[in-house]
Amino acid sequence: MPRHWRAPFSFILSVFILPLCTSAANSFENTAIVRTVELGGALVHVTTTYAVKALEDGSSVYTIALAEREQAHTSWLEAKLKGESERLPLEDFGYHQDSGVFLYTIELPKALNVNQTANLVIETVQTHATYAWPEEAGQKEGQSLKYETELLVLSPYKTAVQRTKVRSPSPQVHSYTVPEEVEFTTDAVATKSGATITYGPFYDIPPSATSEFVDKKQKHITVHYSFDYPVLEISKLQRAAEISHWGANLNIDDKYWLHNAGPRLKGHFSRLDYQTQNYFGRPGPHTIPSLQLHLPAGIHDVYYYDLVGNVSTSRLRTTPSLPKGAEPNQYSVLELRPRYPIAGGWNYSFTLGWDSPLEDYAGYDKTTGKYVVSVPIMTVIPGAVVDEAEVTIILPEGATDVDYVVPWPALSETLSTHITYLDTVGRPKITLKYAQLTDKHGGNIYVTYKVPFSAHLKKPLAVATAFAGVFALALAWKRVDIRISRK
Repeated sequence: MPRHWRAPFSFILSVFILPLCTSAANSFENTAIVRTVELGGALVHVTTTYAVKALEDGSSVYTIALAEREQAHTSWLEAKLKGESERLPLEDFGYHQDSGVFLYTIELPKALNVNQTANLVIETVQTHATYAWPEEAGQKEGQSLKYETELLVLSPYKTAVQRTKVRSPSPQVHSYTVPEEVEFTTDAVATKSGATITYGPFYDIPPSATSEFVDKKQKHITVHYSFDYPVLEISKLQRAAEISHWGANLNIDDKYWLHNAGPRLKGHFSRLDYQTQNYFGRPGPHTIPSLQLHLPAGIHDVYYYDLVGNVSTSRLRTTPSLPKGAEPNQYSVLELRPRYPIAGGWNYSFTLGWDSPLEDYAGYDKTTGKYVVSVPIMTVIPGAVVDEAEVTIILPEGATDVDYVVPWPALSETLSTHITYLDTVGRPKITLKYAQLTDKHGGNIYVTYKVPFSAHLKKPLAVATAFAGVFALALAWKRVDIRISRK
């Protein structure tokens, strides 16, 4: 679930969370916790496995805790049983003032009795959790990032043993923190093997989701590592999806504002150095030379341009439409090369759009008399984060009984009217706003609506009226004599 799903009322938190925290420690015990942090660029993937044991009969609700720093960077959180693919119901209780942590409850598919066990897997995606260090780098220099986090995994339950593994994309780890005076171990606090740094094991940790534990016993760690790929961020994304029944078409129009979040370029950009690096197959890791996007199958009339004009340095390979119900395992591939390589700290904006057959996304429910159209929420760019996203869906003119289902809750939702050429009363428009979208947030918005038969006649009537008006004006003009005197 997205991290911005918050409990709406603070008094609800104070009434319900305090009993939740005080009774949590009596329900479960953590026999083992293993956290694995996969370091990256704009995104950091974290997997935490909890081996839990029930201390009471009928224990079915497990509580997890996130520290403030971790919560601030977490944009995606989901819970599953180990080896299962189905997500478990997750409820966000927000910030607990007394404990200083953010609490989530997970509902187990089956209540556990005393001494029964289960393995829970919590997956999170962190955004903006890394930063370039040093902050500036020359064109021929490498790229290094820093990642900061807490040493111990917080939990409202007692933990028998705990480990944290931090994996770098390469063995080139410049430095990592080795905390001192850690109470819960007699062995080495940190060991490095290849690209993996292991903290722990730590034994017999008491319930740690308290402000006292965080202040006195929690430790802070930092990992400084080399990263050989660009750190791509999308500062803003505007997607407009227009549904046309007359053209049997779904038009997607995306406006991107890209930002290279790698180290800022030191000095001036040298085209000669850039060409030399490419010739020897060693392009700068903090330079974005091109983008590869996976677009839907069956698209046509693709266009892409920036502020200067059409971007002609590109290659598009389309695939035919897939049968309905088939797995989307085929894509159209667009290789787009911007006008200039995007160095660290630089920005680039462009527009990308295409048309698709409406039948690939639409259906008709005879029982309700409604059309059902699925609109992709965005085109996922692997490894990139979308800071702000605005998705607009424009329905046919005259559409009524408009309803929609979103894959992820939006920050704001509005229903308004969009007026364009040949419209009479305008078209219903749905606007959804999101923040901190990751590669996990791909999905479809399902829109349902009705279009009366009279609505289909509005456009031809408008065209006919316009032409009739022009002809009437021409006839009247021919009959008007504006001469001063007749011959």
